[in-house]
Amino acid sequence: MQNSPVLADGDNTIFELGDFAFESGATLPNARLSYVTYGALNESKTNTVLLPSWYSGNHHGYEFLIGPGKALDTSKYFIVATDMFANGLSSSPSNTPPPFAGPDFPEIAIRDNVKATHRLLTEELGIEHLRAVIGFSMGAQQALQWAVSHPDMVEAAVAICGNAKEYPFGIVRLEGAKSALMADSAWNEGRYDKPPEVGLKALARHWATWGVSQEWWRRETYRELGYASIEERLLAAEAGWLRRDANNLLWQAKMWQRHNVGDTPGFGSDFEKALRSIKARVLLMPSETDLYFPVADAEYESRFIPEAKLVPIPSIWGHGAGAGRGPGDADFLNQAIADFLGRSR
Repeated sequence: MQNSPVLADGDNTIFELGDFAFESGATLPNARLSYVTYGALNESKTNTVLLPSWYSGNHHGYEFLIGPGKALDTSKYFIVATDMFANGLSSSPSNTPPPFAGPDFPEIAIRDNVKATHRLLTEELGIEHLRAVIGFSMGAQQALQWAVSHPDMVEAAVAICGNAKEYPFGIVRLEGAKSALMADSAWNEGRYDKPPEVGLKALARHWATWGVSQEWWRRETYRELGYASIEERLLAAEAGWLRRDANNLLWQAKMWQRHNVGDTPGFGSDFEKALRSIKARVLLMPSETDLYFPVADAEYESRFIPEAKLVPIPSIWGHGAGAGRGPGDADFLNQAIADFLGRSR
């Protein structure tokens, strides 16, 4: 089926998925996938790099890697940056009409995003080969899932600050984040008439704490960003999170919690078997100070991936280092990824 893309919000394109069957068993009518492209597809259609979005992010998130002199030079690669379900641009609780609006939106799996994007690439763009899939955080979950789901399509995968499954510690941490949001009386089981601002502010403070390292806070690094106090930094975080939709955030968190490549059909919930099936070269880039995805998790997973390289990011910026937020982080990521993609098998 060929779909005609339409422009949305000025810079992204919408791929119409039609009736989309989620892994949960629900079928969403008129499902939509948002994406943007950079560069040009070569004649052999072998230069595509896929960049899946992360929690609360969108297709703009990887721009620090894109452009002349960066890892993803648009004169060399055709780049497709996608928006995952529930981020507010692709089909989400916030933009879907009844009977699937708000808290009635289908439960989402990371594999649902892979499935939707596979259709975009093959049906709309005519792409059957991926030079690489590169993802940060939940984008890393997608990158590793791509390597498991489509081993003959993916040549290389880069997982930045993200794992092939969510371990119990992360599941419990995310329960805390979700509880902060849902404790607001205005939440009303997701059927709010106005944004649950108390819950969103509490969630902002949760992420402000966990998103960087203890050392970042010990050094009072927030002062380098222009904040005179801890409270001033937290108020700025609140302002940012108040612009987001609460149901979208909750649905993304639940997707994050339940991810496990071992649940891919054909592996019988055998996580190690799924990782051993990967044919792509894999670059694992945890941050040395990430409180979400510690280096030990990546070290563990690297034991089962046949061709894995582990390159931790030396930074006090915790999880945020993987998005290039600290001084030197973007340069380190660009160099490591460029070197990795430049190597041949």
